[in-house]
Amino acid sequence: MITLEKSYAWCARVARTKAENFYPSFVLLTRDRHRSMCAIYAFMRYCDDLADDESIRDRRGSIAKWREDLDTALKGNPSDRPLWPAFLDTVARFGIPHKYFFEMIDGVTSDLEPRRVATFDELYRYCYHVASVVGLTIVHIYGFDGAQRERVLELAEKCGIAFQLTNILRDVREDTEKNRVYLPAEDLTRFGVTELTYGEKFRQLMEFEARRAREYYTESAPLVGLIDEESRGALRAIIGIYSRLLERIVEKDYDVLSKRVRVPTAEKLKIAARARKG
Repeated sequence: MITLEKSYAWCARVARTKAENFYPSFVLLTRDRHRSMCAIYAFMRYCDDLADDESIRDRRGSIAKWREDLDTALKGNPSDRPLWPAFLDTVARFGIPHKYFFEMIDGVTSDLEPRRVATFDELYRYCYHVASVVGLTIVHIYGFDGAQRERVLELAEKCGIAFQLTNILRDVREDTEKNRVYLPAEDLTRFGVTELTYGEKFRQLMEFEARRAREYYTESAPLVGLIDEESRGALRAIIGIYSRLLERIVEKDYDVLSKRVRVPTAEKLKIAARARKG
């Protein structure tokens, strides 16, 4: 079994190389929180990779095996994966409820089949499983007053919804290529969009969805003031990066079909630097 320190180092390498939008915020955390955030990210990344890697012949079977490995590890008998020592130490150290990790796996499993979303309520449930549970997990690492627990978890859930709605708007083209359409059918009908090609109807649809995402950013904003003070810069940074991504989509007049919209690394670093100062 790999040592705890080497396990944390392995997770940090995964986060540094893969956490495109998240890592600039991780570096604003204290050492213990930083490495624990990397451990949680490494777990989430593996979940996502199992669902998205088309070279895996039996992705459903692989995810089912991953669920079994998680269950076994949490019961005190982990395999020799380099992830487990750091992950289990983090879960115990910050008292993270185990159910969130199984809900993450439920979320990625739902992406294995071609996907069409009928209503926003259905989309919300999807966003909860793939993003809100992440927020509900990492808010334990940020730390908060137990007396505010219910409010903190409510806001963390909404923050996750905001992030995932932003991802969905950015990834319309890529998702369509995988036969996944997350824009609700009820909204497509409302704006008369019969195929996902750029035009005025598509632009109006995207404007509507962007406004909805922005509302969740606004509703979840008080979360920053409820977590431990030393973690607030990190949360401000990740919110700032995702909010900026949404702004760039708007600036491109919602043309996410011709080219993937990104926030340049230099701009992410500037956002993180401002977030550190408050």
